[in-house]
Amino acid sequence: MTPVETDVQSCLKTLIDPNTGKDFVTGKSVKKIVAADGDVQVDIELGYPAASQVAMVQKQIEEALKRLPGVNKVRVDVRQRIVAHAAQQGVKLLPGVKNVIAVASGKGGVGKSTTAVNLALALAAEGAKVGMLDADVYGPSLPMMLGVNGAPSSEDGETIEPLEAHGLQVMSIGFMIDADTPMIWRGPMATQALDQLLRQTKWRDLDYLVVDMPPGTGDIQLTLAQKVPVTGAVIVTTPQDIALIDARKGYKMFEKVGVPVVGIVENMSVHICSNCGHTERIFGEGGAAKMSDDYHVPVLGALPLDLHIREQADSGRPTVASDPDSKVAAIYKEIARKTAVAIAGKAADFSSKFPNIVVKNT
Repeated sequence: MTPVETDVQSCLKTLIDPNTGKDFVTGKSVKKIVAADGDVQVDIELGYPAASQVAMVQKQIEEALKRLPGVNKVRVDVRQRIVAHAAQQGVKLLPGVKNVIAVASGKGGVGKSTTAVNLALALAAEGAKVGMLDADVYGPSLPMMLGVNGAPSSEDGETIEPLEAHGLQVMSIGFMIDADTPMIWRGPMATQALDQLLRQTKWRDLDYLVVDMPPGTGDIQLTLAQKVPVTGAVIVTTPQDIALIDARKGYKMFEKVGVPVVGIVENMSVHICSNCGHTERIFGEGGAAKMSDDYHVPVLGALPLDLHIREQADSGRPTVASDPDSKVAAIYKEIARKTAVAIAGKAADFSSKFPNIVVKNT
């Protein structure tokens, strides 16, 4: 490296990526440094989707490098590259899917599906290719929440084409049954149906597949956690003690099957009166923080009990899609970035890079 390039690298070691908390050199984001005649070019590669962060990162680096002696002109190119990361041991990755994020809760009624949908939309808004699988066989909600319906088609008679909604590839058992038809299935039947939906859907080059898990920690949930190649799980809870008891059970379930929990989302954290602005913590306070301290798992974000979140989900246009510049959408995007950064810090999976080895008698 030239003396100027060495100075550039030293400077980059002092600059912290606000999303990862690491400097750009230690975080292996610096891919190229070229310096000649006072002109400097730096290529930065982020391992997570961050469309809203690119300009900020560029400005941060450009301003720091322009202060170096001998540097006249600076060009900083920032791009993202999302790779596949390892899932639990012994479970192969899905064709067409780099990473699987399971969104779970120990009980129903805590806003898990709403959180999962907005997390998927937020990842897509940040520049990732995202799909969603509705794994709640007994109460599929994605058709209504995403405002999409119709039976999926099959071009080859073997795989199912996912439906499209708000830029997401989507699959749900709800697309195949009438909305008023109850699924009277025992556990093994439900698990088999979900396994078919997961593996027979023709996912197309997804960076992330967000799986909206069924509530609870019974046979279906455990089997899914063992069979689905989950890169990381997100636990959704409310501050209420009864919800936290079940959220802890969800955490323990993933722990038993070797799936890392990347963080906790506290839903319905605070209610803000739409008339007077008075805040009230209807479901308690500090629950997710206590769980975070006990299990050393970060709180990814806290969402308010907001009338608009419910109305937007019920209308088929969730918050991140219908009101992308709102404060609530910003919270979902921050949760998405934190989730993606946690996954980017895991070991990469290279199984898809290895050729199949066939031994033949010659």
